[in-house]
Amino acid sequence: GWHEARIPTIATSVPRGAFSWVTKKLRDENIVSVPLCATNRINDPTTIENILSSDSADLISMARPFLADPEIVKKSREGRHEDINTCIGCNQACLDHAFIGKTASCLVNPRACHETEIDITPNSVRADDRLNIGVVGSGPAGMAFAHTAATIGHHVTLFDKSPEIGGQFNMAKRIPGKEEFHETIRYFNVQLRKLEKEGKLDIRLGTEVSYDDIDRLSSSNSGDEKIDKWIIATGVDPRVPNIPGLDHPKVLSYIDVLRHKAKVGRKVAVIGAGGIGFDVSEFLLHHDDADDHDKSADEVNVDEFLTKWGVDKNNSDRGGLLPVEQIQIPPPHREIILMQRKKGKLGAGLGKTTGWIHRSELVRSKAVEMLPQVSYDKVDEDGNLHITVGSGDKKESRVLEVDNIILCAGQVSKKDLEKAAVNAGSDLAGKVFTIGGAYEAGELDAKRAIDMGTRLALKIKNDEVVPGEHNFNADIGAEEILYKKMMSVIR
Repeated sequence: GWHEARIPTIATSVPRGAFSWVTKKLRDENIVSVPLCATNRINDPTTIENILSSDSADLISMARPFLADPEIVKKSREGRHEDINTCIGCNQACLDHAFIGKTASCLVNPRACHETEIDITPNSVRADDRLNIGVVGSGPAGMAFAHTAATIGHHVTLFDKSPEIGGQFNMAKRIPGKEEFHETIRYFNVQLRKLEKEGKLDIRLGTEVSYDDIDRLSSSNSGDEKIDKWIIATGVDPRVPNIPGLDHPKVLSYIDVLRHKAKVGRKVAVIGAGGIGFDVSEFLLHHDDADDHDKSADEVNVDEFLTKWGVDKNNSDRGGLLPVEQIQIPPPHREIILMQRKKGKLGAGLGKTTGWIHRSELVRSKAVEMLPQVSYDKVDEDGNLHITVGSGDKKESRVLEVDNIILCAGQVSKKDLEKAAVNAGSDLAGKVFTIGGAYEAGELDAKRAIDMGTRLALKIKNDEVVPGEHNFNADIGAEEILYKKMMSVIR
């Protein structure tokens, strides 16, 4: 079921077990005599045990965590907590799919509800079909491909110039409300290291791969074991819009802020109001440069969340909501002007079931000005951004005197290795496959990246799978067919 509420109840920004106090209150006050079941944002064994051992509930209800890992109970019972593929509460492939008639699945586990299409049976590839595969990039797509391919029997060498796996998830996990992303990196790290110990995978971090490396390692004379096929999962670079003056030192990209931890001033202009623009704005609102610790999901404070959203644990007011004057929103660390070129509401393309939360977070801070239909004229010598807002008779010119300008204006795929292979004119071009953001930038879409990497790994041994024809999608389910027919009648 689903309900409308002004309080987030199941999204990833809700702390773990945030509403178990409700069942505890009912138990402590002997309001009912039947067993009570705690639910909402309970996704790991530690949270479950804490709720039960504190007599907060008799039972625990979970739904999405079984999509992420159908063996969560078995692994919990066996003490294999590190092997659990934890639900991150993103809603992107489950509830967001359900509301548009698509078959529900899971961002971190694309096999969910597609078990007949995606069969990941260990060592299922016949010995004479097994390949030696090189994967360049260990972001969501690269991790998913490497994990699946090595599990079913191929040998994989995973390269990344970074000293850690995770790719852009290492930036996402820093965003307030996205602390669960730590768990996906942990899960893949544990699984990949296990495969490495089994001799199925070789992980080479801190290693940048050039086309010459690919060419050399694809030769039987390389001295290393010859690599048969290459998976390019190098991700994206920030798109740099055509605005005069962007070389000013006050101008930063979202990667400068989230990965390289560049210092950002008190007043900020953010160019681009897609998912990245909202994430960066959320980060800057709450990030204290004096405390650079990135919280884990277990460190998010439940009481702070409830007070911020106006939940009355004493139930003294109607609906269990605090009076407006008692709602305590943390003071913002910065003033932000968030802009987009398009007309209309900012964040219109955010998640169907979570977008309203992101917009509300910024609006309720009273520190974010949102501007649609903006033309970016120039950055002057003082680092101020000159813009034009609106069109026609309602056009207005403004000069934004800010400390920094953050570019969140989209991404471009990093296709250098693929292009080099094609331009070389050798048969190597037929052995190089791009996946994830390197295949298609768009918004940073981990759901698509993990699904693409997983599905390609299952088919990469087939001769008919060639570059350009290697993107495999889920079958259209009965729900989607019925939904489309229903919507065509309604419209």
